[in-house]
Formats: sequence, structure tokens, C-alpha cells
Amino acid sequence: MKILFILNDPPYGTERSYNGLRLAMNIQKLEEEAEVTVFLMADAVFCAKQGQNTPNGYYNIERMLKGVRRKGEVLLCGTCMDARGLKAEELMEGARRSTMDELTTLTLDADKVLVF
Repeated sequence: MKILFILNDPPYGTERSYNGLRLAMNIQKLEEEAEVTVFLMADAVFCAKQGQNTPNGYYNIERMLKGVRRKGEVLLCGTCMDARGLKAEELMEGARRSTMDELTTLTLDADKVLVF
């Protein structure tokens, strides 16, 4: 089963991206055959910024994305990156710039699309 997660909110300040990633990680844990893709749009592109340093006991979105990336894919909207001045070299390892065309294809191919 192909599952596409589209995240829109920043990594911190709201918990929508956090909750979306919690679900993505749990699906990967419970359903080994699931193909999970996380597509970051709008302020969610900052979720993939490398070097996030959060206080002990506080969730870290970069670490969560790395967990998803081990079995799935992490893509970022290139237009959203450009609008926010986020460069490819600032991204965590394994995350990559993408396009609206690729998101469209992923959406059409997915069995489920979840938007956070």
C-alpha cells in the first residue's frame, strides 16, 4: 500500500507536522509492506533542515524524519524552499527537492493521501 503524507505546518509552534510524522512512523512499524512518502510544503519544508537542536525531552522533527527516511522517502516542494530561502545543502541527508509534477504523480498513484 502506498501512503502519501503531505505536511504543511512548521516543525515547531504547532504539533501538526509532529503528529503526521508520528502516524507515518507507526504505519511503517506496524505495516512493513507500506510505502510511505512524506512531502513537505509551505513552512513544513523547515522540518527537513539539518542541525535541529531541541531541549532534552522535547521531540526533534529532524530525527523523526530520519526515522521515516530509513524505510520511506522525504521530499520537499522546491517552490516553497525558494520562497523561504532554504537551500538544498541545508537539508538533512536523504531529503530531496521535488516538484508539483512529482507530487501530482505521487497523489494519483497513492492508495491513501493524508494531509497535516
